[in-house]
Amino acid sequence: MIKCPLCRYRAEFFLQDKKRAFYRCDQCGLVFANPQSHLMPAAQLQRYGRANKASKQKQLIQFIKPLLSQISAQQSGSLTGLNFGRVLDKASLDKIEHAGHRLYQYDPFVKANQQLFNQQYDFICCYRVLEHFQQPGKEWQLLSKLLKPGGWLAISTSLMTDLNHFSKWHFKNNPTHVSFYQQQTFEYLAQHSEFTLLFAAKELVLMQKTSKSDIKRILI
Repeated sequence: MIKCPLCRYRAEFFLQDKKRAFYRCDQCGLVFANPQSHLMPAAQLQRYGRANKASKQKQLIQFIKPLLSQISAQQSGSLTGLNFGRVLDKASLDKIEHAGHRLYQYDPFVKANQQLFNQQYDFICCYRVLEHFQQPGKEWQLLSKLLKPGGWLAISTSLMTDLNHFSKWHFKNNPTHVSFYQQQTFEYLAQHSEFTLLFAAKELVLMQKTSKSDIKRILI
């Protein structure tokens, strides 16, 4: 029996394409690739190097700046954030810091400073990252730990909107994409953790960590 890597519930076989088998969790709605088909780190890095080009920088800064504006409108003072999974170039980073904010960056391939996991942040950005999580339950626990109560989690990933079309979905054909989420998945996470789901549609998910201490947590 294969267990869901997010919620640990039993998963059912969902689809076999030319290269990989996929499974679906009825509890949290995650669809994931068979772990035996995961690429080795060297192969992941090779594909990552092709994808992490300068052309992606504009998209990344356009993802982060509106979040900063929204948070700044609701709370005064400088903000400390973590850009988790992608790295902004120095020019973009300088603009954020000149506005009075501090943005730390973690990238498992090119900036894997785990000392950053020893503090908490006002916001965390995950741009085109969650689909690469081979152990999304473990990564979710890490993100939860790193965010301050009241902090914001902004996620960019392509949400599944129709399971019947998964077989024809181009997004699944990238071999480094191994975890696929529905709105149901983030609703489940919000119900079983200390987060409130504020928005989930198309390619944007926005969640906020509450300060409640009596919310049921996911057991991984």
